[in-house]
Amino acid sequence: MEQQAPLELGTKSIPQLLLQYATPAIIAMTATSVLNIVDRVFIGHGVGALAISGLATTLPFMNLGAAFGAMVGVGSGAVISIRLGQGKYEVAQRVLGNTVTLNIVIGLLYSVVCWFCLKPLLFLFGASENTLPYARDYMQVLLIGNVISHSYLGLNNVIRSAGHPTKAMMCTILAVCLNTILDPLFIYGFHMGIRGAAIATVLAQTASFVWQLFILSDERQVLHLQRGIYRMSLTIVRQIIAIGLSPFLMNLCACVVVLFINTGMRKYGDLMPIPDGGDMAIAAYGIVNSVVFFFLMIVIGINQGMQPIAGYNWGARQNSRVWLVLRYAILAASFITTIGFLIGEVVPEFVVGFFTTDQHIIRLAARGFRIDVLVFPVVGSQMVIGNLFQNIGHAGKSIFLSLTRQALFLLPGLYLLPLLWGLDGVWAAIPIADMVSFVIALAMLAWLVKRISHAENRIAK
Repeated sequence: MEQQAPLELGTKSIPQLLLQYATPAIIAMTATSVLNIVDRVFIGHGVGALAISGLATTLPFMNLGAAFGAMVGVGSGAVISIRLGQGKYEVAQRVLGNTVTLNIVIGLLYSVVCWFCLKPLLFLFGASENTLPYARDYMQVLLIGNVISHSYLGLNNVIRSAGHPTKAMMCTILAVCLNTILDPLFIYGFHMGIRGAAIATVLAQTASFVWQLFILSDERQVLHLQRGIYRMSLTIVRQIIAIGLSPFLMNLCACVVVLFINTGMRKYGDLMPIPDGGDMAIAAYGIVNSVVFFFLMIVIGINQGMQPIAGYNWGARQNSRVWLVLRYAILAASFITTIGFLIGEVVPEFVVGFFTTDQHIIRLAARGFRIDVLVFPVVGSQMVIGNLFQNIGHAGKSIFLSLTRQALFLLPGLYLLPLLWGLDGVWAAIPIADMVSFVIALAMLAWLVKRISHAENRIAK
Protein backbone atom coordinates (compact mmCIF):
# COMPACT_ATOMS: atom_id res chain seq x y z
CA MET A 1 0.00 0.00 0.00
CA GLU A 2 1.08 3.57 -0.70
CA GLN A 3 1.81 4.93 2.79
CA GLN A 4 4.26 7.74 2.03
CA ALA A 5 1.66 10.52 2.11
CA PRO A 6 0.42 9.83 5.66
CA LEU A 7 3.93 9.19 7.03
CA GLU A 8 5.28 12.54 5.86
CA LEU A 9 2.85 14.25 8.23
CA GLY A 10 5.13 13.31 11.11
CA THR A 11 8.50 14.13 9.53
CA LYS A 12 8.27 16.93 6.99
CA SER A 13 8.77 20.62 7.85
CA ILE A 14 5.57 22.08 9.40
CA PRO A 15 5.52 25.26 7.22
CA GLN A 16 5.97 23.10 4.10
CA LEU A 17 3.27 20.68 5.22
CA LEU A 18 0.78 23.44 6.02
CA LEU A 19 1.47 25.08 2.69
CA GLN A 20 1.18 21.74 0.93
CA TYR A 21 -2.08 20.73 2.62
CA ALA A 22 -3.73 24.10 3.13
CA THR A 23 -3.12 25.54 -0.35
CA PRO A 24 -5.32 22.98 -2.15
CA ALA A 25 -7.97 23.30 0.56
CA ILE A 26 -7.88 27.10 0.36
CA ILE A 27 -8.17 26.98 -3.42
CA ALA A 28 -11.09 24.58 -3.10
CA MET A 29 -12.82 26.67 -0.43
CA THR A 30 -12.20 29.87 -2.36
CA ALA A 31 -13.67 28.27 -5.45
CA THR A 32 -16.72 27.21 -3.44
CA SER A 33 -17.09 30.75 -2.09
CA VAL A 34 -16.77 32.26 -5.55
CA LEU A 35 -19.47 29.86 -6.73
CA ASN A 36 -21.69 30.97 -3.84
CA ILE A 37 -21.16 34.58 -4.90
CA VAL A 38 -21.61 33.87 -8.63
CA ASP A 39 -24.87 32.03 -7.86
CA ARG A 40 -26.25 35.12 -6.14
CA VAL A 41 -24.99 37.45 -8.86
CA PHE A 42 -26.69 35.37 -11.57
CA ILE A 43 -29.87 35.10 -9.52
CA GLY A 44 -29.85 38.78 -8.55
CA HIS A 45 -29.47 40.01 -12.11
CA GLY A 46 -31.25 37.17 -13.91
CA VAL A 47 -34.22 36.62 -11.60
CA GLY A 48 -34.50 39.70 -9.36
CA ALA A 49 -34.05 41.21 -5.89
CA LEU A 50 -36.87 39.14 -4.37
CA ALA A 51 -35.12 35.99 -5.56
CA ILE A 52 -32.03 36.99 -3.55
CA SER A 53 -34.27 37.41 -0.51
CA GLY A 54 -35.88 34.02 -1.17
CA LEU A 55 -32.44 32.44 -1.46
CA ALA A 56 -31.44 33.98 1.89
CA THR A 57 -34.38 32.25 3.58
CA THR A 58 -32.96 28.88 2.50
CA LEU A 59 -29.75 29.49 4.50
CA PRO A 60 -31.05 27.66 7.61
CA PHE A 61 -31.68 24.60 5.42
CA MET A 62 -28.14 24.89 4.07
CA ASN A 63 -26.72 25.19 7.57
CA LEU A 64 -28.75 22.27 8.86
CA GLY A 65 -27.67 20.10 5.92
CA ALA A 66 -24.09 21.23 6.45
CA ALA A 67 -24.43 20.32 10.14
CA PHE A 68 -25.09 16.68 9.34
CA GLY A 69 -22.49 16.66 6.56
CA ALA A 70 -19.84 18.16 8.84
CA MET A 71 -20.65 15.74 11.64
CA VAL A 72 -19.82 12.79 9.41
CA GLY A 73 -17.18 14.36 7.17
CA VAL A 74 -15.13 16.24 9.76
CA GLY A 75 -15.58 13.53 12.38
CA SER A 76 -14.46 10.73 10.10
CA GLY A 77 -11.61 12.84 8.70
CA ALA A 78 -10.23 13.49 12.19
CA VAL A 79 -10.60 9.84 13.24
CA ILE A 80 -8.85 8.68 10.07
CA SER A 81 -5.94 11.08 10.63
CA ILE A 82 -5.49 9.92 14.22
CA ARG A 83 -5.66 6.22 13.29
CA LEU A 84 -3.17 6.69 10.47
CA GLY A 85 -0.85 8.43 12.93
CA GLN A 86 -1.18 5.40 15.20
CA GLY A 87 -0.49 3.04 12.30
CA LYS A 88 -3.96 1.45 12.51
CA TYR A 89 -4.62 1.22 8.78
CA GLU A 90 -7.35 -1.45 8.92
CA VAL A 91 -9.36 0.64 11.38
CA ALA A 92 -8.98 3.65 9.09
CA GLN A 93 -10.40 1.53 6.25
CA ARG A 94 -13.47 0.67 8.29
CA VAL A 95 -13.96 4.35 9.14
CA LEU A 96 -14.06 5.05 5.39
CA GLY A 97 -16.79 2.44 4.89
CA ASN A 98 -18.83 3.75 7.80
CA THR A 99 -18.52 7.27 6.37
CA VAL A 100 -20.11 6.16 3.10
CA THR A 101 -22.98 4.38 4.87
CA LEU A 102 -23.68 7.19 7.32
CA ASN A 103 -23.82 9.80 4.55
CA ILE A 104 -26.39 7.78 2.61
CA VAL A 105 -28.61 7.11 5.63
CA ILE A 106 -28.52 10.65 7.02
CA GLY A 107 -28.86 12.24 3.57
CA LEU A 108 -32.02 10.26 2.79
CA LEU A 109 -33.64 10.93 6.16
CA TYR A 110 -32.90 14.65 5.93
CA SER A 111 -34.41 14.93 2.45
CA VAL A 112 -37.62 13.08 3.35
CA VAL A 113 -38.29 15.03 6.55
CA CYS A 114 -37.55 18.45 5.01
CA TRP A 115 -39.59 17.73 1.88
CA PHE A 116 -42.83 17.23 3.81
CA CYS A 117 -42.20 20.23 6.09
CA LEU A 118 -40.80 22.57 3.45
CA LYS A 119 -43.47 25.31 3.22
CA PRO A 120 -43.99 25.93 6.97
CA LEU A 121 -40.23 25.81 7.57
CA LEU A 122 -39.57 28.40 4.87
CA PHE A 123 -42.11 30.73 6.43
CA LEU A 124 -40.45 30.12 9.79
CA PHE A 125 -37.04 30.97 8.29
CA GLY A 126 -38.26 34.35 7.04
CA ALA A 127 -39.95 33.76 3.69
CA SER A 128 -42.92 35.94 2.73
CA GLU A 129 -45.68 35.33 0.23
CA ASN A 130 -43.52 37.25 -2.27
CA THR A 131 -40.33 35.22 -1.73
CA LEU A 132 -41.78 31.76 -0.94
CA PRO A 133 -42.03 30.59 -4.59
CA TYR A 134 -38.33 31.30 -5.17
CA ALA A 135 -37.20 29.59 -1.96
CA ARG A 136 -39.43 26.56 -2.54
CA ASP A 137 -38.32 26.05 -6.15
CA TYR A 138 -34.68 26.19 -5.08
CA MET A 139 -34.97 23.85 -2.08
CA GLN A 140 -37.05 21.17 -3.79
CA VAL A 141 -34.28 20.51 -6.29
CA LEU A 142 -31.54 20.53 -3.64
CA LEU A 143 -33.45 18.07 -1.45
CA ILE A 144 -33.72 15.63 -4.35
CA GLY A 145 -29.94 15.67 -4.72
CA ASN A 146 -29.17 15.86 -0.99
CA VAL A 147 -27.71 12.35 -0.69
CA ILE A 148 -25.15 13.21 -3.37
CA SER A 149 -24.30 16.48 -1.62
CA HIS A 150 -23.74 14.76 1.73
CA SER A 151 -21.61 12.03 0.20
CA TYR A 152 -19.58 14.46 -1.92
CA LEU A 153 -18.68 16.69 1.03
CA GLY A 154 -17.96 13.76 3.35
CA LEU A 155 -15.66 11.91 0.94
CA ASN A 156 -13.71 15.09 0.24
CA ASN A 157 -12.73 15.18 3.92
CA VAL A 158 -11.69 11.54 3.76
CA ILE A 159 -9.53 12.04 0.66
CA ARG A 160 -7.80 15.02 2.28
CA SER A 161 -7.22 13.14 5.56
CA ALA A 162 -5.72 10.21 3.66
CA GLY A 163 -2.90 12.50 2.53
CA HIS A 164 -4.22 13.68 -0.84
CA PRO A 165 -5.18 17.35 -0.45
CA THR A 166 -4.59 18.12 -4.14
CA LYS A 167 -7.05 15.45 -5.24
CA ALA A 168 -9.63 16.78 -2.77
CA MET A 169 -9.06 20.27 -4.18
CA MET A 170 -9.54 19.09 -7.76
CA CYS A 171 -12.83 17.42 -6.86
CA THR A 172 -14.11 20.71 -5.47
CA ILE A 173 -12.82 22.73 -8.41
CA LEU A 174 -14.54 20.34 -10.82
CA ALA A 175 -17.87 20.92 -9.07
CA VAL A 176 -17.34 24.68 -9.01
CA CYS A 177 -16.35 24.96 -12.67
CA LEU A 178 -19.26 22.83 -13.83
CA ASN A 179 -21.67 24.80 -11.68
CA THR A 180 -20.38 28.12 -13.02
CA ILE A 181 -20.87 26.87 -16.60
CA LEU A 182 -24.28 25.34 -15.96
CA ASP A 183 -25.71 28.27 -13.97
CA PRO A 184 -26.19 30.70 -16.89
CA LEU A 185 -27.17 27.80 -19.15
CA PHE A 186 -30.10 26.76 -16.95
CA ILE A 187 -31.04 30.24 -15.68
CA TYR A 188 -30.85 32.12 -18.98
CA GLY A 189 -30.57 29.50 -21.73
CA PHE A 190 -33.35 27.18 -20.50
CA HIS A 191 -35.27 30.01 -18.74
CA MET A 192 -35.54 27.97 -15.54
CA GLY A 193 -34.84 30.82 -13.11
CA ILE A 194 -33.80 29.97 -9.57
CA ARG A 195 -34.73 26.30 -10.07
CA GLY A 196 -32.14 26.18 -12.84
CA ALA A 197 -29.46 27.40 -10.42
CA ALA A 198 -30.31 24.52 -8.05
CA ILE A 199 -30.23 21.95 -10.89
CA ALA A 200 -26.80 23.23 -11.90
CA THR A 201 -25.53 22.73 -8.34
CA VAL A 202 -26.81 19.16 -8.05
CA LEU A 203 -25.45 18.11 -11.46
CA ALA A 204 -22.02 19.60 -10.71
CA GLN A 205 -21.78 17.84 -7.33
CA THR A 206 -22.88 14.56 -8.90
CA ALA A 207 -20.04 14.71 -11.44
CA SER A 208 -17.52 15.43 -8.69
CA PHE A 209 -18.90 12.60 -6.53
CA VAL A 210 -18.39 10.12 -9.36
CA TRP A 211 -14.77 11.25 -9.64
CA GLN A 212 -14.31 10.78 -5.88
CA LEU A 213 -15.52 7.19 -6.17
CA PHE A 214 -12.98 6.65 -8.94
CA ILE A 215 -10.17 8.05 -6.77
CA LEU A 216 -11.14 5.90 -3.78
CA SER A 217 -11.31 2.78 -5.92
CA ASP A 218 -7.49 2.71 -6.32
CA GLU A 219 -6.34 -0.34 -4.34
CA ARG A 220 -2.77 0.99 -4.21
CA GLN A 221 -3.85 3.65 -1.70
CA VAL A 222 -3.90 3.26 2.08
CA LEU A 223 -7.62 4.03 2.02
CA HIS A 224 -9.77 2.60 -0.74
CA LEU A 225 -13.28 1.27 -1.24
CA GLN A 226 -13.60 -2.48 -0.83
CA ARG A 227 -16.05 -5.11 0.34
CA GLY A 228 -16.62 -5.67 4.03
CA ILE A 229 -16.10 -2.11 5.31
CA TYR A 230 -19.61 -0.66 4.95
CA ARG A 231 -21.40 -2.37 7.84
CA MET A 232 -21.78 0.23 10.54
CA SER A 233 -19.77 -0.30 13.71
CA LEU A 234 -21.23 1.25 16.85
CA THR A 235 -17.73 2.00 18.15
CA ILE A 236 -16.63 3.77 14.96
CA VAL A 237 -19.91 5.67 14.63
CA ARG A 238 -19.54 6.90 18.21
CA GLN A 239 -15.98 8.07 17.52
CA ILE A 240 -17.07 9.90 14.35
CA ILE A 241 -20.02 11.56 16.07
CA ALA A 242 -18.02 12.46 19.22
CA ILE A 243 -15.55 14.50 17.15
CA GLY A 244 -18.07 15.59 14.53
CA LEU A 245 -20.54 16.76 17.17
CA SER A 246 -18.71 20.08 17.49
CA PRO A 247 -19.11 21.19 13.84
CA PHE A 248 -22.62 19.69 13.89
CA LEU A 249 -23.67 21.85 16.81
CA MET A 250 -21.89 24.85 15.30
CA ASN A 251 -23.86 24.50 12.06
CA LEU A 252 -27.06 23.68 13.94
CA CYS A 253 -26.64 26.87 15.95
CA ALA A 254 -25.92 28.69 12.69
CA CYS A 255 -29.29 27.46 11.46
CA VAL A 256 -31.02 28.91 14.53
CA VAL A 257 -28.95 32.10 14.27
CA VAL A 258 -30.01 32.70 10.66
CA LEU A 259 -33.60 32.13 11.72
CA PHE A 260 -33.24 34.86 14.38
CA ILE A 261 -31.39 37.16 11.97
CA ASN A 262 -33.99 36.76 9.23
CA THR A 263 -36.77 37.31 11.77
CA GLY A 264 -35.06 40.46 13.02
CA MET A 265 -34.40 41.70 9.49
CA ARG A 266 -38.04 41.23 8.56
CA LYS A 267 -39.41 42.79 11.76
CA TYR A 268 -37.21 45.88 11.80
CA GLY A 269 -36.89 46.13 8.01
CA ASP A 270 -40.66 46.42 7.71
CA LEU A 271 -40.46 49.49 9.96
CA MET A 272 -38.30 51.29 7.40
CA PRO A 273 -39.95 53.64 4.86
CA ILE A 274 -39.09 51.54 1.80
CA PRO A 275 -41.22 49.10 -0.24
CA ASP A 276 -40.97 45.48 0.99
CA GLY A 277 -38.52 46.63 3.66
CA GLY A 278 -38.37 43.23 5.38
CA ASP A 279 -37.62 41.38 2.15
CA MET A 280 -35.00 43.97 1.22
CA ALA A 281 -33.28 43.66 4.62
CA ILE A 282 -33.18 39.87 4.33
CA ALA A 283 -31.74 40.21 0.80
CA ALA A 284 -29.08 42.59 2.19
CA TYR A 285 -28.12 40.02 4.82
CA GLY A 286 -27.93 37.30 2.17
CA ILE A 287 -25.47 39.40 0.15
CA VAL A 288 -23.28 40.33 3.14
CA ASN A 289 -23.31 36.75 4.37
CA SER A 290 -22.05 35.46 1.02
CA VAL A 291 -19.17 37.98 0.99
CA VAL A 292 -18.17 37.30 4.61
CA PHE A 293 -18.50 33.60 3.83
CA PHE A 294 -15.80 34.03 1.18
CA PHE A 295 -13.21 34.97 3.81
CA LEU A 296 -14.43 32.42 6.34
CA MET A 297 -14.14 29.67 3.75
CA ILE A 298 -10.49 30.55 3.22
CA VAL A 299 -9.97 30.18 6.99
CA ILE A 300 -11.81 26.86 6.83
CA GLY A 301 -9.38 25.87 4.07
CA ILE A 302 -6.48 26.69 6.41
CA ASN A 303 -8.17 24.61 9.10
CA GLN A 304 -8.62 21.71 6.70
CA GLY A 305 -4.94 21.87 5.82
CA MET A 306 -4.08 21.92 9.51
CA GLN A 307 -6.41 19.03 10.40
CA PRO A 308 -4.44 16.00 9.13
CA ILE A 309 -1.14 17.51 10.37
CA ALA A 310 -2.42 18.21 13.88
CA GLY A 311 -4.38 14.94 14.09
CA TYR A 312 -1.50 12.76 12.89
CA ASN A 313 1.12 14.35 15.15
CA TRP A 314 -1.20 14.31 18.16
CA GLY A 315 -1.76 10.61 17.57
CA ALA A 316 2.02 10.11 17.19
CA ARG A 317 2.64 12.13 20.44
CA GLN A 318 4.70 14.81 18.68
CA ASN A 319 3.16 17.74 20.54
CA SER A 320 5.76 20.31 19.52
CA ARG A 321 4.68 19.87 15.91
CA VAL A 322 1.05 20.37 16.91
CA TRP A 323 1.82 23.73 18.56
CA LEU A 324 3.89 24.80 15.57
CA VAL A 325 1.17 24.12 13.01
CA LEU A 326 -1.31 25.92 15.29
CA ARG A 327 0.92 29.03 15.35
CA TYR A 328 1.27 29.18 11.57
CA ALA A 329 -2.44 28.54 11.03
CA ILE A 330 -3.41 31.39 13.40
CA LEU A 331 -1.10 33.83 11.60
CA ALA A 332 -2.49 32.87 8.19
CA ALA A 333 -6.13 32.99 9.31
CA SER A 334 -5.72 36.35 11.03
CA PHE A 335 -4.18 37.81 7.88
CA ILE A 336 -7.18 36.70 5.80
CA THR A 337 -9.83 38.03 8.17
CA THR A 338 -7.98 41.35 8.46
CA ILE A 339 -8.24 41.75 4.68
CA GLY A 340 -11.97 41.09 4.97
CA PHE A 341 -12.22 43.74 7.68
CA LEU A 342 -10.49 46.35 5.51
CA ILE A 343 -12.68 45.64 2.48
CA GLY A 344 -15.86 45.74 4.56
CA GLU A 345 -14.97 49.07 6.16
CA VAL A 346 -13.53 50.85 3.12
CA VAL A 347 -15.42 49.73 -0.01
CA PRO A 348 -18.65 47.92 1.00
CA GLU A 349 -20.84 49.73 -1.57
CA PHE A 350 -18.52 48.68 -4.39
CA VAL A 351 -18.67 45.00 -3.36
CA VAL A 352 -22.43 44.93 -2.79
CA GLY A 353 -23.00 46.57 -6.15
CA PHE A 354 -21.91 43.39 -7.92
CA PHE A 355 -25.01 41.58 -6.69
CA THR A 356 -27.80 44.00 -7.47
CA THR A 357 -28.66 47.44 -8.83
CA ASP A 358 -31.44 47.95 -6.27
CA GLN A 359 -30.36 51.05 -4.31
CA HIS A 360 -32.37 50.13 -1.19
CA ILE A 361 -30.56 46.80 -0.91
CA ILE A 362 -27.17 48.39 -1.64
CA ARG A 363 -27.60 50.94 1.17
CA LEU A 364 -28.83 48.35 3.68
CA ALA A 365 -26.12 45.83 2.80
CA ALA A 366 -23.25 48.35 2.84
CA ARG A 367 -24.18 49.59 6.32
CA GLY A 368 -24.64 46.05 7.59
CA PHE A 369 -21.30 44.97 6.07
CA ARG A 370 -19.43 47.69 8.00
CA ILE A 371 -21.00 46.63 11.29
CA ASP A 372 -20.65 42.88 10.64
CA VAL A 373 -16.84 42.96 10.22
CA LEU A 374 -15.96 45.37 13.06
CA VAL A 375 -13.88 42.74 14.93
CA PHE A 376 -13.25 40.46 11.96
CA PRO A 377 -9.43 40.38 12.45
CA VAL A 378 -9.79 38.19 15.58
CA VAL A 379 -12.31 35.79 14.04
CA GLY A 380 -9.61 33.81 12.23
CA SER A 381 -7.79 33.01 15.47
CA GLN A 382 -10.99 31.94 17.18
CA MET A 383 -11.83 29.55 14.35
CA VAL A 384 -8.35 27.99 14.28
CA ILE A 385 -8.28 27.41 18.05
CA GLY A 386 -11.69 25.74 17.96
CA ASN A 387 -10.48 23.61 15.07
CA LEU A 388 -7.44 22.47 17.08
CA PHE A 389 -9.56 20.99 19.87
CA GLN A 390 -11.63 19.21 17.26
CA ASN A 391 -8.56 17.81 15.47
CA ILE A 392 -6.96 16.35 18.58
CA GLY A 393 -10.14 14.63 19.73
CA HIS A 394 -11.12 17.03 22.57
CA ALA A 395 -14.72 17.02 21.44
CA GLY A 396 -16.24 18.55 24.58
CA LYS A 397 -14.03 21.63 24.48
CA SER A 398 -14.59 22.09 20.77
CA ILE A 399 -18.33 21.85 21.31
CA PHE A 400 -18.17 24.41 24.09
CA LEU A 401 -16.27 26.86 21.89
CA SER A 402 -18.80 26.33 19.12
CA LEU A 403 -21.69 27.04 21.43
CA THR A 404 -20.22 30.07 23.20
CA ARG A 405 -20.29 32.31 20.14
CA GLN A 406 -23.65 31.34 18.76
CA ALA A 407 -25.86 30.04 21.55
CA LEU A 408 -24.51 31.86 24.60
CA PHE A 409 -23.73 35.26 23.09
CA LEU A 410 -25.09 35.75 19.57
CA LEU A 411 -28.66 34.54 20.11
CA PRO A 412 -29.29 36.70 23.22
CA GLY A 413 -27.68 39.63 21.39
CA LEU A 414 -30.00 39.16 18.42
CA TYR A 415 -32.95 39.44 20.79
CA LEU A 416 -31.76 42.29 23.06
CA LEU A 417 -29.73 44.68 20.88
CA PRO A 418 -32.47 45.37 18.28
CA LEU A 419 -34.63 46.60 21.15
CA LEU A 420 -32.07 49.40 21.58
CA TRP A 421 -30.81 50.02 18.03
CA GLY A 422 -33.42 48.52 15.69
CA LEU A 423 -32.02 47.02 12.49
CA ASP A 424 -28.46 48.09 13.42
CA GLY A 425 -28.82 46.02 16.59
CA VAL A 426 -29.35 42.86 14.53
CA TRP A 427 -26.07 43.49 12.73
CA ALA A 428 -24.21 44.59 15.91
CA ALA A 429 -24.89 41.30 17.71
CA ILE A 430 -22.48 39.54 15.33
CA PRO A 431 -19.20 41.39 16.13
CA ILE A 432 -19.97 41.50 19.87
CA ALA A 433 -20.38 37.72 19.98
CA ASP A 434 -17.19 37.30 17.92
CA MET A 435 -15.10 39.32 20.37
CA VAL A 436 -16.34 37.57 23.50
CA SER A 437 -15.87 34.09 22.02
CA PHE A 438 -12.34 35.05 20.90
CA VAL A 439 -11.37 35.90 24.50
CA ILE A 440 -12.77 32.58 25.74
CA ALA A 441 -10.91 30.66 23.02
CA LEU A 442 -7.61 32.26 24.04
CA ALA A 443 -8.21 31.32 27.68
CA MET A 444 -8.96 27.70 26.79
CA LEU A 445 -5.89 27.46 24.57
CA ALA A 446 -3.70 28.79 27.39
CA TRP A 447 -5.17 26.16 29.70
CA LEU A 448 -4.46 23.37 27.20
CA VAL A 449 -0.86 24.45 26.60
CA LYS A 450 -0.21 24.65 30.35
CA ARG A 451 -1.74 21.24 30.98
CA ILE A 452 0.25 19.51 28.24
CA SER A 453 3.45 21.27 29.35
CA HIS A 454 3.01 19.97 32.90
CA ALA A 455 2.37 16.45 31.65
CA GLU A 456 5.51 16.52 29.49
CA ASN A 457 7.59 17.80 32.42
CA ARG A 458 6.37 14.96 34.63
CA ILE A 459 7.32 12.40 31.98
CA ALA A 460 10.76 14.00 31.56
CA LYS A 461 11.42 13.69 35.29
